[in-house]
Amino acid sequence: MKKSLFAGLMSGTSLDGLDIAICEFKMHGENLDWQIVEADTISYDKAWSKKLQNAHEKRAFDLLKLHHEYGEFLGSSVLSFLSRSGIPKADIAAISSHGHTVFHQPESKLTFQLGHGASIAAATGLPVFCDFRVQDVVLGGQGAPLVPVGDRLLFGKYDFCLNLGGIANVSMEDKEQRVAWDICPANMVLNYLSRQMGRAFDDKGAYSARGKVDRDLLNELNQLQYYSKSAPKTLGREWVEREVLPLLEHYELPVVDKLATFTEHIAIQISKAIDNYSGSTILITGGGAYNDFLINRINKWANVSVILPEQQIIDYKEALIFALLGFLKMHNQQNVFGAVTGAKKDHISGVEYKI
Repeated sequence: MKKSLFAGLMSGTSLDGLDIAICEFKMHGENLDWQIVEADTISYDKAWSKKLQNAHEKRAFDLLKLHHEYGEFLGSSVLSFLSRSGIPKADIAAISSHGHTVFHQPESKLTFQLGHGASIAAATGLPVFCDFRVQDVVLGGQGAPLVPVGDRLLFGKYDFCLNLGGIANVSMEDKEQRVAWDICPANMVLNYLSRQMGRAFDDKGAYSARGKVDRDLLNELNQLQYYSKSAPKTLGREWVEREVLPLLEHYELPVVDKLATFTEHIAIQISKAIDNYSGSTILITGGGAYNDFLINRINKWANVSVILPEQQIIDYKEALIFALLGFLKMHNQQNVFGAVTGAKKDHISGVEYKI
């Protein structure tokens, strides 16, 4: 039996904060037991939010400097969390970090996640696994989604696993093979609109619920070319800024109406994504799981039973699964499905740093 504690780190496109999950994994032959031991979200202050939001605009030198600075921030955040939680650093086998995505253009063989693994390792003295997307991209894949390996190993009893983060993505089994893709933007756009009203996000979808759906805008959103592409496919900030935000700004509507319309758009696209697959249950995690209005619209459009798990799973599923990616990497087991990402083959991804 193998037993390990891994610290999984996740920072998503919605800029909610840094998720840290200390996870325990036990291997019994081919069986895997797991639990989240402790978890927390480190909210970004205004300075870090601004740095991360504008990172893609920085010159090369300044971006590399921020890459190191953010890595130190990740490392110090882990040490502070371990101290608060009473977990000895010596009990941690490794840190497994997603980083914060700044560029994601797999068609150009390019993906970049901020937060240098060497800086995390230097700050903590712990082994670090990171840069999980890079190898997949050079193997011809999209570099995403990477969560489906965890969906299969940890949440396989559900027919569909839907994450409502900055981007909505889904995974499922199809003909004994895991398939997954990014469906559409979600919190990235809802938060963008909420900020126009001085709010960081639309709490429980209260503002969206007050708005009216604009059919013309909804039709234009649903006709975006991305939705006609076959999986595997992924979305990034660049696509949202190029295709979605100008469209939203073109319409002179109250912000609440744009929120209502985009919420409807998300629900419709989720329904379309799973319509061609058999299944009756959908597990929903990520920040969007707390958006009551969005969940109601998904219930309206999707012909499945919506399951909202315990709060810890909603909040930290992605951090948990990135901890799992590091665990699998350490034990020389495949942690990326080529069928999901479009890479040439399944592979063992991630870069390791040891100090």
